[in-house]
Amino acid sequence: MKLFSLGLQHVLAMYAGAIIVPLIVGGALGLSVEQLTYLVSIDLFMCGIATLLQVWKNRFFGIGFPVVLGCTFTAVGPIIAIGNQYGVSAVYGAIIAAGLFVVLFAKYFGQLVKFFPPIVTGSVVTVIGITLIPVAMNNMAGGQGAKDFGDLSNIALSFGVLLFIICLYRFFTGFIRSIAILIGMIVGTIVAAFMGKVDFSAVSEASWFHMPDLFYFGVPSFNLTAILTMILVAVVSIVESTGVYFALSDICERELTEKDLANGYRAEGLAILLGGLFNAFPYTTYSQNVGLVQLSGVKTRNVIYTVGIMLVALGLIPKVAAVTTIIPAPVLGGAMVAMFGMVVAYGIKMLSKVEFASQENLLIIACSVGMGLGVTVVPDLFSQMPSSVRILTDNGIVAGSMTAVVLNIIFNVLPSKKGMKTVSQLSEQKVS
Repeated sequence: MKLFSLGLQHVLAMYAGAIIVPLIVGGALGLSVEQLTYLVSIDLFMCGIATLLQVWKNRFFGIGFPVVLGCTFTAVGPIIAIGNQYGVSAVYGAIIAAGLFVVLFAKYFGQLVKFFPPIVTGSVVTVIGITLIPVAMNNMAGGQGAKDFGDLSNIALSFGVLLFIICLYRFFTGFIRSIAILIGMIVGTIVAAFMGKVDFSAVSEASWFHMPDLFYFGVPSFNLTAILTMILVAVVSIVESTGVYFALSDICERELTEKDLANGYRAEGLAILLGGLFNAFPYTTYSQNVGLVQLSGVKTRNVIYTVGIMLVALGLIPKVAAVTTIIPAPVLGGAMVAMFGMVVAYGIKMLSKVEFASQENLLIIACSVGMGLGVTVVPDLFSQMPSSVRILTDNGIVAGSMTAVVLNIIFNVLPSKKGMKTVSQLSEQKVS
């Protein structure tokens, strides 16, 4: 019973993040209620599988730490952009390719990390977070294309949910704070039901049991721009996961080796690959569950095995997934502002590790964020360019990410004259 209750805490801590990603993506891509129910179900199922792959330490994969995996928020913006531009089949082709990339190059990622320092990952995450905010705003108003878009009841409901979440953060600590988003959505949905904004038909129509369906949304297609975008997402997720691995290394008092890191990366790659095959999402380690390990002091892997089994079981019951699909758009919108705002805040937190006294670093941030937002706001900017060039410019996130990577290589990786004093510096020394 103790094992179950500890596992349930972990499930609740990551549940909001796990379900809100398919709800946002499915809504943005115009999926039907039935398709959305499948997307939430398979996502919960794959969260469980991904967690079990990571916690099961063996010679090929798995880091063996008490870590829970869930779909990465970093992928939300890119998936919506790819789906709207190239179709859902291209989304899953890109996820499969990104998973293969991570599996094949897992042992080399330790050497690639120098190309993705905080200045690059921070800029990328900041751009992704900012580009997601319009999705939240549309939902706050009732959802794009809704007949009651902008209705005062929608605005009041969404801001009420946001205010409630803020109050939970202000007056509670520990576990309650870690599930504040989930509580906010539950309370918001109950209030919305009294306002007549909740349709329960999806729950009554959903079946009690189903099995995962390979290529549920059709045979995947492979588009170079989409693949490049998803590989960037996977690399950013791996850089984030590396920080989580080292945090758990300290908590569990176990030293990490290069082999451990490679096995951890390979497990994430397998999770991403399986996510593509079963039409789910790319997966990454969830930092909120690391906080729970620290808070509870329970470091045993048996708890995480329990979490994985619970998530797999939940994923096999469509009724559970259908309950999440009845959450009204304004309730989602209020929660999204907090969640996407946290993505932006996390990007800024990553950038806080950067040396801002360096003009070169400021230029990298300025150009990458500026390019990412610019292409997002004006997507036809490079429409007259050759298709080979547009691979890197069609998507604001790719454009911003590539700008950050290239400028970081130019200023911080390639040998420079940083060690040589300039004429002005020498003259200043003489004067002093």
